[in-house]
Amino acid sequence: MLFDTPVYFFFLAIVLLAYWQLKWRKQNILLLAASYFFYGWWDWRFLSLIWISTIVDYFCAKSIGASDRPAHRKVLLSISVVLNLSFLGFFKYYDFFAASLSDSLALLGINAPVAVLGIILPPGISFYTFQELAYLVDVYNRKLEPSKSLVDYALFISLFPHLIAGPIQRPSHLLPQVQHPRTLDSSRFFDGIMLILSGLFRKAVVADNCALLANAAFSGKLGEPNLAVVLIGAYAFAWQIYGDFSGYSDMARGSAQLLGFHFMVNFRQPYLSRSIQEFWRRWHISLSTWLRDYLYIGLGGNRHGEAKTYRNLLTTMVLGGLWHGANWTFVVWGAIHGGWLAGERAIRSLFGRQEQATDKDGLGLLSPWSWVQRIFVFHVVCVTWIFFRAQSVSEAFHFLGGVTRWSWQPEYLVAIKFLVLFAIPLFLLDLLLEMRDEEYVFEKTPELYRVGAAACLAMIVTFFAANQVSAFIYFQF
Repeated sequence: MLFDTPVYFFFLAIVLLAYWQLKWRKQNILLLAASYFFYGWWDWRFLSLIWISTIVDYFCAKSIGASDRPAHRKVLLSISVVLNLSFLGFFKYYDFFAASLSDSLALLGINAPVAVLGIILPPGISFYTFQELAYLVDVYNRKLEPSKSLVDYALFISLFPHLIAGPIQRPSHLLPQVQHPRTLDSSRFFDGIMLILSGLFRKAVVADNCALLANAAFSGKLGEPNLAVVLIGAYAFAWQIYGDFSGYSDMARGSAQLLGFHFMVNFRQPYLSRSIQEFWRRWHISLSTWLRDYLYIGLGGNRHGEAKTYRNLLTTMVLGGLWHGANWTFVVWGAIHGGWLAGERAIRSLFGRQEQATDKDGLGLLSPWSWVQRIFVFHVVCVTWIFFRAQSVSEAFHFLGGVTRWSWQPEYLVAIKFLVLFAIPLFLLDLLLEMRDEEYVFEKTPELYRVGAAACLAMIVTFFAANQVSAFIYFQF
C-alpha cells in the first residue's frame, strides 16, 4: 500500500498519463489493475480477502436480483453478509475479544487464558466491507440493479482513491459512474487539483503540526496531566484528527476528479455545529449516513416509540465507535455520542422543538447565542476525542483527571502559540467556506482567483508543512 504521499502522487500521475489515452472499458481495466497494485503494495496476501469477497458478493447479488423467491434471496444475502462480517470480525476483533475474555475470566479467578493470535489488520477492510454491505442490501431491497460486469463491480469496490480510508461510496452514486464513459473536463480537472492542494494543507500543515503537540501531551512529554496539558492535548488532537481525515478526504475526492469521478463530500465544517446531531450531519458524512440508513433504520429507527428510539441511537453509535477500532476506548467514545444524541432528542421532545438543521445560508453565524452553542458542542466533542486518542479507558480518565490540577511551565505558552498558529487558519477557512457555501476556497470565483489561491496553497504547504510526517489516522481503521 502506498502510504508515502509523494510516492502516491507519482503513482497517480503515471496512471493518469495512460488513463486518458484509453477507451472507457480499458480505462476500467487499467484502474482495477492499478487499484490492486496500490492495495497489494504493502502486503499482497491481503488481496485474497478482497478478491474472495468481491467475487462472492458479485455472484450473490446477481442471483438476488434475478430471483423472485424470498427465501432464496434471503439465503444469498445471508451468505454474503456472513462472509463479509466474518472477515471483518476475525481480522479486526478476534484478538480484542480474546484478550477481553481472558481478562474477564482472570477477574473471576478462572485461569483459562484465551489465545491471542497477533493478527495484522488488513488495510481499509472496514471501509470496503461497509461499501460491499451497502451494495448487497440495496440490490436485495430492489433499490439498485446488480452489476452485469465483474470488472465494473470490482472497480467500484477497490477504486484506489477511496479504498484505504473512504469516503464510503454509496452504490447508487459511484457504480453508475463506473458503468458509463467518463470525459476529461478541464474545469473538473482543476477542481481536483484544488481539492488535492486543500487536502495537503489540512494534512501536512495543520494536522501534522498539531500532531506534534497532541503526541507530546498524551505521551507525558509535557509533564503529568494538568489543566493546561489537558487543554493543549485535547485541542491539538481535535484539530489534528479533523485536518488529517478531512485532508485525506479532500485528496481522495481530488484524485477521483482527475479520473473523471465524483465522490461525495465527507466533511462540512463540523466544528461549527450547534448540536451533536448537527455534528454528525457534518462529520464523516459517508459513515454517519451509512450508519443511519443501514443500521439505525434497520434497528427500527424512530418508528417504535421514544424508548426504543433512544436504544437504537445508543446501539448505533456504540457499534459505530467499535467500527473505528478494537478497543474499549472507541466503545466509550461511541456511547458518549449516542447518549448525547438521545439526550438532545429527549430535550427537543420535552420542549416541543424541531430538529435543528445546518446553517446552509450562514445566517446562524451572526447570532451570539449560536456561538455559545458552537463553543459548548466543540468542547463536548473535544472531551470525547480524549477517549478516541487514549490507548485505554484508564489512560483517558487519568488524562481527563488533570483538569482538577494546575501548574504552569514556560513551554506551555510556546505550545499554545504553536497551536493557535496552525489551528486558527483552518478555523477561519471553515468559516469562509460556510459563509460562501463552497467545497474549497474561491470555488465559485473567476479562474484567475482560483489560480492565485492554488499558488498560495502550494506555497503554504511548501514552507509550513511539518518536518515530522505522521501516518493518516484513519488508515488504521
